Amino acid sequence: MASRGIGLVYGGGTRGIMGTVADAVMSGGGKVTGIIPEFLMDKEATRHALGQLDELVVTRDMHERKHLMFERSDAFVALPGGIGTLEEIIEIMTWAQLGRHTKPIILANIGDFWKPLEILLDHMKDQGFIHTAHLVKPLVIGDPAEIVPAIEGMIAASADEGDPAVIGKL
Repeated sequence: MASRGIGLVYGGGTRGIMGTVADAVMSGGGKVTGIIPEFLMDKEATRHALGQLDELVVTRDMHERKHLMFERSDAFVALPGGIGTLEEIIEIMTWAQLGRHTKPIILANIGDFWKPLEILLDHMKDQGFIHTAHLVKPLVIGDPAEIVPAIEGMIAASADEGDPAVIGKL
């Protein structure tokens, strides 16, 4: 990401997979913005590591965090994660279905991690509960090295179509 001039906006945790991604982007000279609710600062991060970020935004709660992350992001990538990751990517898909955005949504399907979600989404669509399935269908990518080029391609294609919602850097 850093070598392509792409910044990272993420939930601010300095531990786990996203902490590692943030470290890698910063090590490569990329810009990293962490958005974290006050109550999670000591649970998911160390204050020292948070001080290394280019920008740290501390929010009152999860709702404010998700809203700011949505506003500041041009694409969304769900790495393998827990219930919070699932909830956040489902909300992004819901907002796409409701027409709030057309930003790329990627499931980083490392080791088929997101396969059960794919099956569930297909089932919901087949049962008639997802009426605009074309707006909800995330791009599923198994090889992490393909994620950034895919997002760049999707954003370029949207820009060519004149879609102002996804023009600009990630």
